[in-house]
Amino acid sequence: MDRGVWITWYDLPAEGRDAYLSWLHETYIPELLKRPGYLWAAHYAAVEKKDVRIHTDDSSVPAGTRYLLLFGAEEADMFGDPVPSALHAELPAESRRMLAMRIGERVNIMTEAGRVEGPEARDYEGGMALAPCIQLGSYNCPWQHEEEMLAWYAQVRMPAMATTPGGGIRIRKLASVVGWAKHGILYEFVSLEARNQYFIAHQDRPDMKPWLDWVGKWLIHAPGSSSLARRIWPAVSN
Repeated sequence: MDRGVWITWYDLPAEGRDAYLSWLHETYIPELLKRPGYLWAAHYAAVEKKDVRIHTDDSSVPAGTRYLLLFGAEEADMFGDPVPSALHAELPAESRRMLAMRIGERVNIMTEAGRVEGPEARDYEGGMALAPCIQLGSYNCPWQHEEEMLAWYAQVRMPAMATTPGGGIRIRKLASVVGWAKHGILYEFVSLEARNQYFIAHQDRPDMKPWLDWVGKWLIHAPGSSSLARRIWPAVSN
């Protein structure tokens, strides 16, 4: 199983962006996927959306939001030998130059704590690879309320993926071993349109209303969270 996830959020300057993306998709990602234990990779461009969440005001937290790069591995420890910073330090000079273009780079390495499949999982041909559209929340919660949060996800939020129509493939609950955000929630959808359809139905469920109020009170999100994004690598076939 792909229980480990290395997530990077970042921005890019306009100048040199195309060269960076070509390098990332044609050199960087394929080379990393040759490493033992690395199972898949996916690169996304974020889509703007309305958000009422509370975000951190800690200026030390890098604030990149435009791109999301994710690698999956058998377990989170696969990303610990070497850790990302050491892996990058060993790359050729040209690759290090490309990595230096990233602005506001923020990293989490997470392990999967739970998973529920949605109605579209049976027909999804991508296997364990991430879907064409994702929504990824990354946040912290006061420890005094984490048991309440765990109960809500396990009993209500995650089971809803299996019964709510609208193109849902999977939902994964993540816990961090590296990075500012301690918690993550990763939704996968067949398309952006399907995601929008899903959340209209999802938020209208009577059992969701208490959660929406609770989120606004207790969860502090990373910059840009929750991130809504379309996959740009591998390319999505029409």
